[in-house]
Amino acid sequence: MERDARFLVDLLRDRHPVSRELGQHYLFDTSVLNAAIELAGDIDGQHVLEVGCGPGSLTHHLLLAGARVSAIEIDEGSLQHMKLHFEDEIASGQLNLITGDALTVQWPQDIDALVANIPYQISSPLLERVQREIRTIPAVLLVQEEFAERMAMSIPPLDRGPLGLSLWLDFDIEIGRRVPPSCFSPQPRVHSRLIRLEPIDRLDIIGSDVDRRMFRQVTSQCFKDRRRKLRNLIKRPPRRLSRISGWHRERWQAAISSIQQHPLFEERPDMLEPEDWVEICTLISEYNFE
Repeated sequence: MERDARFLVDLLRDRHPVSRELGQHYLFDTSVLNAAIELAGDIDGQHVLEVGCGPGSLTHHLLLAGARVSAIEIDEGSLQHMKLHFEDEIASGQLNLITGDALTVQWPQDIDALVANIPYQISSPLLERVQREIRTIPAVLLVQEEFAERMAMSIPPLDRGPLGLSLWLDFDIEIGRRVPPSCFSPQPRVHSRLIRLEPIDRLDIIGSDVDRRMFRQVTSQCFKDRRRKLRNLIKRPPRRLSRISGWHRERWQAAISSIQQHPLFEERPDMLEPEDWVEICTLISEYNFE
């Protein structure tokens, strides 16, 4: 029988129960799968990392596009299904199955792109790992619609926050097709979005050497209460400040005291542009504590 997305999903669901704990919602809509491949661009001959291959519906389309795929999967039932129905691709080396948790298992070192329908509950920690390890390669992800809007900060100031600001450092973000629940089995309760992350080194463009950890800690601290002014939010040191080399509570308090009259500190967090946050972190970082 000819292999297609719906066939692969039905086969897996007939033999293995869906795990709610793993957030399994299998994409079977061919038009959405084709849209994901189109958004990824020319992947013929490229090594693509897929997170959570499930029944292999996206894997199938990646292989059709000529990609060499490394697919991470934690679910044993899905792995058995993949080994049975992608036997030829595995034997030829076109498909490599990696068993384990995508947040902790070692990723291949030579990947050219990330394309995945990721479980919603690991979206944030997965993006953190992407930024740590593979921020120089493009990614196409299918994520919850609200999450995609926050990634892209598409409706400022409402969607402006730590997630989008952190991603802004490393990526231009393009929001793609809206995907209704009916495209999945079982259906999620929310709409989803395709989204593309195109690498860009924003700090290099700006000419800044601000510590990325400082940037993320400052923005996370300040967006805990977006209604208050920055001067009130930033008085207290970030919780993980000591993880940044050379920084501690006393240095932070002295730095903030020296720059708290700056006009940016009179603004509320969601009214600041991304470049403003770089300036704020630069002002803090440049303080010499003796």
